[in-house]
Amino acid sequence: METIYANIQKVAQRIASGFPSPDFYRDHHSAVQYSFKVFETDPIVEKVHRFVATHLEDDFGHGLDHAAKVTIDAGALMFIESGFAGYEDSFCRQRVLIVQCAGLLHDIKRKRKNHSVEGAAFAREVLKDYPFMPEELDDICTAIRNHEAFRSTVESKTSDGKLVSDCLYDADKFRWGPDNFTSTLWEMVSYLNPPFSEFIAQYPKGMESLYRIRDSFRTTTGKKYGPRFIDTGITIGKELLEIIKSDYAHLI
Repeated sequence: METIYANIQKVAQRIASGFPSPDFYRDHHSAVQYSFKVFETDPIVEKVHRFVATHLEDDFGHGLDHAAKVTIDAGALMFIESGFAGYEDSFCRQRVLIVQCAGLLHDIKRKRKNHSVEGAAFAREVLKDYPFMPEELDDICTAIRNHEAFRSTVESKTSDGKLVSDCLYDADKFRWGPDNFTSTLWEMVSYLNPPFSEFIAQYPKGMESLYRIRDSFRTTTGKKYGPRFIDTGITIGKELLEIIKSDYAHLI
């Protein structure tokens, strides 16, 4: 069964390769580069990254690569949204740092049933000796608590804190676009190794989730670009399903 899924993943990757990179990365190249620089050079982010690298279980589609992508995109969103909020440069950089720490830790308890709640509590313990103000630590933990889709959220204490939560959520949901079919889905399948009939039976439910995610983005920038990520994922998913039905009809 693993060979079948590996072959289907190659088909999905081939389909995805026919699409250009999401225009978010072109339109906001400077913001992405700024976030990447913070990710690569800030000593606090580097320390959190090292911790996550040794404690995050790198499977189920939400390993270190996923965490890094979410972290960089969350930082870029914060940089962009900081302009709308009128933040000073120094405050903007600190907010990027805060959301990046939330991004790195957001799936640290991914295999737990209530992973956002447990992850937030764990993050608070991990970061208790870091040089964060109490309200900054609250913002990080609240963002982790609020990053899941289709779940209730807790209210941030300030508008600045809400922005941290919203940027993390949107960056995480960007991954439901092309990434879903090039990597995430197959890492989950590799972990679960479901019967092929079950995989096919669950496929429509997965596609339905993409349509629901499409309308859930929270920041101004996420609402503009997020649906475009998802639309690409939906198109890939539809094309892939038709090929599966054709090439693997004898297994359905």
